[in-house]
Amino acid sequence: MRLLHTSDWHLGRTLHGVDLTAHQQAFLDHLVDVVREERVDAVLVAGDVYDRAIPPVESVAQLSDALRRLSEHAAVVVTPGNHDSAIRLGFGADLMRDRVRVLARVADLTRPVVLPGDGHDVLVYGLPYLDPDAARHALAAPGAEGPLPRSHAAVLGAAMDRVRADLAGRAAAAGAAGRVAPRSVVLAHAFVVGGAASESERDIRVGGVDHAPASVFDGVDYVALGHLHGPQRVGDGAGPTVLRYSGSPLAYSFSEARHAKSSVLVDLGPSGAPEVRLVPAPVPRRLTDLTGPLDDLLGAAGEAHLDDWVRVTVTDAHRPADLYRRVRARFPHALVVQHQPPARAAGARVAEVTAARDPLEVAAEFVQHVSGARPTEAEAAVLRRAYEQVVGAERSA
Repeated sequence: MRLLHTSDWHLGRTLHGVDLTAHQQAFLDHLVDVVREERVDAVLVAGDVYDRAIPPVESVAQLSDALRRLSEHAAVVVTPGNHDSAIRLGFGADLMRDRVRVLARVADLTRPVVLPGDGHDVLVYGLPYLDPDAARHALAAPGAEGPLPRSHAAVLGAAMDRVRADLAGRAAAAGAAGRVAPRSVVLAHAFVVGGAASESERDIRVGGVDHAPASVFDGVDYVALGHLHGPQRVGDGAGPTVLRYSGSPLAYSFSEARHAKSSVLVDLGPSGAPEVRLVPAPVPRRLTDLTGPLDDLLGAAGEAHLDDWVRVTVTDAHRPADLYRRVRARFPHALVVQHQPPARAAGARVAEVTAARDPLEVAAEFVQHVSGARPTEAEAAVLRRAYEQVVGAERSA
């Protein structure tokens, strides 16, 4: 059985105001090609399909088209993440019983998608993003005195207890019938201990507890994780369960500039560990951080990055004149332009601002903090005139 694991499409997202729809479409086209060329049996999408709970119409149409095209070649299983609305994403799920399955409800935890294989079945369980505030009540054991503890570990643990119980029953039934025990896959959208986060993931902290140990998922063969945008394996690798984040298909922050974006091909035979292979995703435009004096960046240091999305940090001691225009003229895809003068000497005294201090001196210190130098005589004169005008206006009021 060959599976393709992907997640965190974030359809509708922008990057510092830049519309990413065309780049996301390029990834979806690539995904369809991979499914067809690699003869994938099922596509697993582990949450954050949309970037927000109420997606734009264009994103809904984009997802609809992608699911239609993917389902022409493979079964598709989708679960919601913390950015998605489980109710909206799951609309019509009961009608999609053939090639597209959306597992968006806690009630679906023990209703896996059964993928018939060559001599063995693969059971795909979907865990929608479980917000502890709601799920701790829904997943409490029957007859329990109160809800589960308010943490992701508690609700994920309770959900996986249900999954393992259902899996054990199905394995026993297969054994009694003389069939090979089914293999198991879980889709989950969560922050698993050991995973490396990026700047672009929405915080899912609840009561200071935002993550769960990898051991929560013990007892299944492969865990297709979503939420973290960097592709990575988590867990100590000592047990038979393989846990992986596929990562997002595009970089959604400069903290992801060095990520090698990909999707995950998983081959799952009747026994043995899953075989995993990463399929690189297309890179529509690189993200690059450029730091240095403006003249250097406008010269040879920036030559290789003219077509990149860049974050430019200019380190001149004084803010260069017409900074933004000059940078954009050199780098047409500059997304962030900022001036950060060299740090002041260590131990420099930070004066407390009180009513007893000279307002013009406070303003001068602010100029020095921002630009790296005290105001010139002309700048000081402008500050003095502005201050005197304000004081005069207050006196005449």
